[in-house]
Amino acid sequence: NQGLYQGPTLINNVETLTAITYILKVGAEAYAAMGVEKSSGTKLISVSGNVRRPGNYEIEMGMTGRDIIYGLAGGIEEDREVLLWFPGGSSSPVLTKDDLDLPYDYDSLAGAKTMLGSGAIIVAHDGNSVVDIAVKTASFYKHESCGKCTPCREGTSWTTKMLKRIQSGEATPMDLDVISSVCEQIMGNCLCVLGDAMAMPVASMVTKFRPHFEAHIEQARAANEARLLAELQAPGNVLQGIAAD
Repeated sequence: NQGLYQGPTLINNVETLTAITYILKVGAEAYAAMGVEKSSGTKLISVSGNVRRPGNYEIEMGMTGRDIIYGLAGGIEEDREVLLWFPGGSSSPVLTKDDLDLPYDYDSLAGAKTMLGSGAIIVAHDGNSVVDIAVKTASFYKHESCGKCTPCREGTSWTTKMLKRIQSGEATPMDLDVISSVCEQIMGNCLCVLGDAMAMPVASMVTKFRPHFEAHIEQARAANEARLLAELQAPGNVLQGIAAD
């Protein structure tokens, strides 16, 4: 009941106007009859990423993630499997293919420790690297940080640096614990929610895909060691004899 100048405030956006049009046509009761308890009516969403039919859709609340991604959005490109999906934009904790039958409504998503957020569903198939996705997510919020508060400024910066160390094969599994700790210290301690917007999805990726991160660390480190050994053993390298020993 309190908004602009402490008075009742109505904000009209595309979604509001879309709902009002239908409500005026069929009545409020008919509109409220759609959806599920506590999340009635419809929701405008956008689906992007590795789907065949990315776009904007109006759905009835409570529709499953599977029906949205495989029905409305036409399924996954190249007939691959879902690796992960953001249910409410890049700031939402990620879900996996095991969560596809989760109803898409506020309470169900909150119960799965994520959020509906902006309604922007981003889908990544299993041809992607979860490490790369985490790096891109953290890098975006690091770039967007105004730098005013320490938890966000330093937290987004160091999280990005540590993820890039993992990406390049310079990290150890202990870095994953450090990232989780940094994200935990960011959440709820910033002047605005931008720091949380980085910490929530990154922390969820590290938690749900830790074996993927650990495998990447080992594989990248092994590749670096093999490359270094090959360089040392190359003809003409002054350290060739040492490498052979």
